[in-house]
Amino acid sequence: MKLYNSIGPNPHMVRMFAAEKGLSLPKVEVDLMAGENRGEPYTGAVNPAGQTPALVLEDGRVITEITVICEYLEEKHPSPALIGSTPEERAETRMWTRRIDLNICEPMANGFRAAEGRAIFESRMKLVGAEGSKDLKAIARDRILWLNGLMGERKFICGDRFSLADILLFAFIAFGAQVGQPIPDEAAWVKAWFERVKARPSAAA
Repeated sequence: MKLYNSIGPNPHMVRMFAAEKGLSLPKVEVDLMAGENRGEPYTGAVNPAGQTPALVLEDGRVITEITVICEYLEEKHPSPALIGSTPEERAETRMWTRRIDLNICEPMANGFRAAEGRAIFESRMKLVGAEGSKDLKAIARDRILWLNGLMGERKFICGDRFSLADILLFAFIAFGAQVGQPIPDEAAWVKAWFERVKARPSAAA
Protein backbone atom coordinates (compact mmCIF):
# COMPACT_ATOMS: atom_id res chain seq x y z
CA MET A 1 0.00 0.00 0.00
CA LYS A 2 0.97 3.63 -0.37
CA LEU A 3 -0.66 6.82 0.81
CA TYR A 4 -0.92 9.95 -1.30
CA ASN A 5 -0.36 12.52 1.41
CA SER A 6 -0.47 16.30 1.75
CA ILE A 7 -0.93 19.11 4.23
CA GLY A 8 -4.34 19.53 5.82
CA PRO A 9 -6.58 17.85 8.39
CA ASN A 10 -7.83 15.03 6.17
CA PRO A 11 -4.44 13.39 5.54
CA HIS A 12 -3.52 14.09 9.18
CA MET A 13 -6.50 12.06 10.32
CA VAL A 14 -5.49 9.05 8.22
CA ARG A 15 -1.84 9.27 9.28
CA MET A 16 -2.90 9.41 12.93
CA PHE A 17 -5.25 6.46 12.54
CA ALA A 18 -2.49 4.42 10.89
CA ALA A 19 -0.03 5.40 13.62
CA GLU A 20 -2.46 4.22 16.31
CA LYS A 21 -2.52 0.90 14.46
CA GLY A 22 1.27 0.75 14.38
CA LEU A 23 1.21 0.91 10.58
CA SER A 24 3.89 2.62 8.54
CA LEU A 25 2.41 3.56 5.18
CA PRO A 26 4.80 4.57 2.39
CA LYS A 27 3.86 8.10 1.32
CA VAL A 28 3.79 10.05 -1.90
CA GLU A 29 3.67 13.77 -1.20
CA VAL A 30 1.15 15.86 -3.17
CA ASP A 31 1.67 19.63 -3.37
CA LEU A 32 -1.76 21.02 -2.51
CA MET A 33 -0.59 24.62 -2.54
CA ALA A 34 0.55 24.29 -6.15
CA GLY A 35 -2.67 22.52 -7.12
CA GLU A 36 -0.91 19.26 -7.98
CA ASN A 37 -3.99 17.38 -6.79
CA ARG A 38 -6.24 19.19 -9.27
CA GLY A 39 -4.63 18.03 -12.51
CA GLU A 40 -2.82 15.23 -14.29
CA PRO A 41 -1.34 12.85 -13.50
CA TYR A 42 -3.05 12.83 -10.08
CA THR A 43 -6.65 13.17 -11.25
CA GLY A 44 -6.19 10.56 -13.94
CA ALA A 45 -4.11 7.96 -12.15
CA VAL A 46 -5.13 8.41 -8.52
CA ASN A 47 -8.28 10.38 -7.64
CA PRO A 48 -10.48 12.06 -10.26
CA ALA A 49 -12.09 14.09 -7.48
CA GLY A 50 -8.77 15.84 -6.95
CA GLN A 51 -8.69 15.31 -3.21
CA THR A 52 -6.17 13.94 -0.75
CA PRO A 53 -5.49 11.56 0.84
CA ALA A 54 -5.79 8.50 -1.35
CA LEU A 55 -4.71 4.97 -0.44
CA VAL A 56 -3.40 2.76 -3.23
CA LEU A 57 -3.89 -0.91 -2.42
CA GLU A 58 -1.53 -3.73 -3.27
CA ASP A 59 -3.70 -4.76 -6.23
CA GLY A 60 -3.64 -1.21 -7.62
CA ARG A 61 -7.14 -0.18 -6.59
CA VAL A 62 -7.45 3.26 -5.02
CA ILE A 63 -9.49 4.02 -1.90
CA THR A 64 -10.44 7.62 -1.12
CA GLU A 65 -12.57 9.41 1.50
CA ILE A 66 -10.98 9.53 4.94
CA THR A 67 -13.48 7.51 6.94
CA VAL A 68 -13.54 4.83 4.23
CA ILE A 69 -9.74 4.57 4.29
CA CYS A 70 -9.84 4.18 8.06
CA GLU A 71 -12.61 1.58 7.84
CA TYR A 72 -10.45 -0.39 5.41
CA LEU A 73 -7.39 -0.22 7.67
CA GLU A 74 -9.52 -1.35 10.62
CA GLU A 75 -10.77 -4.37 8.70
CA LYS A 76 -7.28 -5.32 7.60
CA HIS A 77 -5.74 -4.64 11.02
CA PRO A 78 -8.50 -5.02 13.63
CA SER A 79 -6.28 -4.57 16.68
CA PRO A 80 -6.24 -2.20 18.40
CA ALA A 81 -9.88 -1.56 17.59
CA LEU A 82 -10.41 2.12 16.76
CA ILE A 83 -13.91 1.74 15.35
CA GLY A 84 -15.06 -1.03 17.63
CA SER A 85 -14.88 -4.68 18.62
CA THR A 86 -18.64 -5.27 18.66
CA PRO A 87 -21.56 -4.14 16.48
CA GLU A 88 -22.63 -1.83 19.31
CA GLU A 89 -19.21 -0.19 19.63
CA ARG A 90 -18.90 0.22 15.88
CA ALA A 91 -22.35 1.80 15.67
CA GLU A 92 -21.50 4.22 18.48
CA THR A 93 -18.22 5.24 16.85
CA ARG A 94 -19.83 5.74 13.45
CA MET A 95 -22.64 7.79 14.98
CA TRP A 96 -20.24 10.23 16.63
CA THR A 97 -17.95 10.31 13.60
CA ARG A 98 -20.88 11.27 11.39
CA ARG A 99 -22.05 13.94 13.83
CA ILE A 100 -18.59 15.47 14.11
CA ASP A 101 -17.99 15.38 10.37
CA LEU A 102 -21.26 17.09 9.42
CA ASN A 103 -21.59 19.49 12.34
CA ILE A 104 -18.00 20.59 12.98
CA CYS A 105 -15.56 19.54 10.25
CA GLU A 106 -17.63 20.58 7.23
CA PRO A 107 -18.48 24.13 8.34
CA MET A 108 -15.00 24.66 9.79
CA ALA A 109 -13.26 23.65 6.56
CA ASN A 110 -15.66 25.54 4.30
CA GLY A 111 -15.42 28.64 6.49
CA PHE A 112 -11.65 28.56 6.11
CA ARG A 113 -11.75 27.99 2.35
CA ALA A 114 -14.04 30.97 1.83
CA ALA A 115 -11.97 33.33 4.02
CA GLU A 116 -8.29 32.73 4.85
CA GLY A 117 -7.97 30.12 2.12
CA ARG A 118 -9.92 32.00 -0.54
CA ALA A 119 -6.92 32.89 -2.70
CA ILE A 120 -6.05 29.20 -2.93
CA PHE A 121 -9.51 27.72 -3.41
CA GLU A 122 -11.56 30.28 -5.38
CA SER A 123 -10.25 28.97 -8.70
CA ARG A 124 -10.83 25.36 -7.68
CA MET A 125 -14.36 25.26 -6.26
CA LYS A 126 -17.53 27.25 -5.60
CA LEU A 127 -17.25 29.21 -2.36
CA VAL A 128 -19.67 31.15 -0.19
CA GLY A 129 -19.13 34.90 0.27
CA ALA A 130 -17.52 36.70 3.18
CA GLU A 131 -20.70 36.76 5.28
CA GLY A 132 -21.31 33.10 4.56
CA SER A 133 -17.80 32.32 5.75
CA LYS A 134 -18.52 34.05 9.08
CA ASP A 135 -21.73 32.06 9.42
CA LEU A 136 -19.96 28.76 8.73
CA LYS A 137 -17.33 29.51 11.36
CA ALA A 138 -20.06 30.45 13.82
CA ILE A 139 -21.84 27.17 13.13
CA ALA A 140 -18.65 25.17 13.75
CA ARG A 141 -18.06 27.06 17.00
CA ASP A 142 -21.65 26.50 18.12
CA ARG A 143 -21.42 22.79 17.36
CA ILE A 144 -18.18 22.46 19.32
CA LEU A 145 -20.02 23.90 22.30
CA TRP A 146 -22.92 21.54 21.60
CA LEU A 147 -20.54 18.57 21.66
CA ASN A 148 -18.86 19.90 24.79
CA GLY A 149 -22.21 19.91 26.57
CA LEU A 150 -22.87 16.27 25.74
CA MET A 151 -19.60 14.80 26.99
CA GLY A 152 -20.09 14.92 30.76
CA GLU A 153 -17.40 12.90 32.55
CA ARG A 154 -16.23 10.98 29.51
CA LYS A 155 -12.51 10.60 28.87
CA PHE A 156 -13.00 10.30 25.12
CA ILE A 157 -15.95 10.77 22.80
CA CYS A 158 -17.03 7.15 23.15
CA GLY A 159 -16.37 7.03 26.88
CA ASP A 160 -13.16 5.28 27.94
CA ARG A 161 -12.61 4.06 24.39
CA PHE A 162 -10.29 6.07 22.10
CA SER A 163 -11.76 5.90 18.62
CA LEU A 164 -11.98 7.15 15.06
CA ALA A 165 -14.33 9.89 16.31
CA ASP A 166 -11.57 11.30 18.52
CA ILE A 167 -9.05 11.17 15.68
CA LEU A 168 -11.34 12.97 13.26
CA LEU A 169 -12.18 15.72 15.74
CA PHE A 170 -8.57 16.15 16.83
CA ALA A 171 -7.30 16.60 13.28
CA PHE A 172 -9.86 19.32 12.58
CA ILE A 173 -9.60 21.07 15.95
CA ALA A 174 -5.81 21.22 15.49
CA PHE A 175 -6.33 22.62 12.00
CA GLY A 176 -8.88 25.15 13.23
CA ALA A 177 -6.43 26.49 15.79
CA GLN A 178 -4.00 27.29 12.96
CA VAL A 179 -6.56 29.17 10.84
CA GLY A 180 -8.30 31.42 13.32
CA GLN A 181 -10.90 28.98 14.64
CA PRO A 182 -9.65 28.09 18.14
CA ILE A 183 -11.53 26.03 20.69
CA PRO A 184 -14.03 28.31 22.43
CA ASP A 185 -12.96 29.23 25.96
CA GLU A 186 -16.30 27.96 27.27
CA ALA A 187 -15.61 24.45 25.90
CA ALA A 188 -13.72 23.19 28.96
CA TRP A 189 -14.23 19.50 28.19
CA VAL A 190 -13.01 19.88 24.60
CA LYS A 191 -9.95 21.82 25.75
CA ALA A 192 -8.99 19.13 28.29
CA TRP A 193 -9.77 16.35 25.81
CA PHE A 194 -7.61 18.04 23.17
CA GLU A 195 -4.60 18.07 25.50
CA ARG A 196 -5.14 14.38 26.31
CA VAL A 197 -5.21 13.44 22.65
CA LYS A 198 -2.32 15.78 21.75
CA ALA A 199 -0.15 13.86 24.24
CA ARG A 200 -0.58 10.63 22.26
CA PRO A 201 2.45 9.87 20.01
CA SER A 202 0.11 9.40 17.03
CA ALA A 203 -0.94 13.07 17.18
CA ALA A 204 2.37 14.06 15.62
CA ALA A 205 1.97 11.70 12.66
